[in-house]
Amino acid sequence: MEADTPRTEEYLESIYKLQQEHRPVSTSSLAEHLKLSAPSVSEMVKKLEGKGLLSHTEKGVCLTEEGKSLAKKVIRRHRLSERLLTDILGFKWDEVHEEACRLEHAISPEMEDRIAESLGNPMTCPHGHPIPDKDGVLVKERVRPLSELKASGKGIIVNVFEEDPGMLKYLASLGLIPGVCVRVEEVAPFGGPLIVCVSGSRYALGREVASKIKIK
Repeated sequence: MEADTPRTEEYLESIYKLQQEHRPVSTSSLAEHLKLSAPSVSEMVKKLEGKGLLSHTEKGVCLTEEGKSLAKKVIRRHRLSERLLTDILGFKWDEVHEEACRLEHAISPEMEDRIAESLGNPMTCPHGHPIPDKDGVLVKERVRPLSELKASGKGIIVNVFEEDPGMLKYLASLGLIPGVCVRVEEVAPFGGPLIVCVSGSRYALGREVASKIKIK
């Protein structure tokens, strides 16, 4: 079975991403991620369950193997599109997510192959997330949020949350990008900010922002 509409593809992609953080995925978190009403999400979930693409219990939804396979195809096209936009067309990393959301539904298998080949078959998107290969194999590194580090802890940034352009622009201005080493110098009590050091500079980073940065 093929994912026959952009709407179906968007749902599968969103559920797959959310499953990386929480399994199963609640319909309320799915509605928030897609910026849709809860009733419309519930209706679509029933349709996707009927197609055998997900299972739905009172705890939430999980993709079936077929659903995961289709989701990874969409994610591959999306992340290759982001690479095309940054590496070839000169877009900034905070400008590519929405553009890639439009492109991912229009790319044919032949175009996908040519994009991947022209880019040298990249392993990650501009934000550090792995790109599934043609067979759907996705190599993930063991990561944890920067917000979990204690004082004197350090790590290398692997990826960052890619769907908030304002945050991406802010992180780039601080030099907090994939591949960079970051050290936590202080952790303020009562949920206060982390004081981090990157490339010799010190910055105060809020816990919510720090939680969107994954390190190894």
